[in-house]
Amino acid sequence: MELRLIDNNGKVAKKGIAVSETTFGREFNEALVHQVVVAYMANARTATRAQKGRDNVNHTTHKPFAQKGTGRARAGMSSSPIWRGGGRAFPNSPNENFSHKVNRKAYRAGMQTILSELARQERFTVIEEFKVDSPKTKNLVEKIKGLGYTEGILVLTDSFDENLYLSSRNLTNVLVVEAQFADPVSLVRFPNVVATAGAVKKLEEMLA
Repeated sequence: MELRLIDNNGKVAKKGIAVSETTFGREFNEALVHQVVVAYMANARTATRAQKGRDNVNHTTHKPFAQKGTGRARAGMSSSPIWRGGGRAFPNSPNENFSHKVNRKAYRAGMQTILSELARQERFTVIEEFKVDSPKTKNLVEKIKGLGYTEGILVLTDSFDENLYLSSRNLTNVLVVEAQFADPVSLVRFPNVVATAGAVKKLEEMLA
């Protein structure tokens, strides 16, 4: 199959770029994409929240009131979870593990599914090369507008380009990433994906 190929001026070439059916022609599997995206976000999560249990709160060990004769339910300590100021019954721990396990084969299949769906929706475009002469945000904005993109865009490159990286840091709707670091969340998040020809080859090698 072929993907749409554009030049540096945003004009569509008469002949596209040939790609493998395995990477860009896979049937859409919503459940698999959901699993891969959720796992990626969960694995990036850090356990920074912590709550106090009944053994950590500041309290006295004396009985709040007599065991009998008050008509109230018996109570041993004010640290009980049912008391105001007491500890949590099942407190969150800073050592909490949020990671999800996804097999390599399933992850590759999920990435292939996302790329295939982007290609079907014509949201994935290949460009011969994507460069800017100097590390200026203004130059990158003009280049993106010249290609005909007004919404968010994800740029996949085959190698690290310092000018591109520095130019895109201040743009909230533009992300420049090397193909080897492409992730399912970014692919799903951005409405348009532009990849260099070299980046496409790297994606095919990674997901083969």
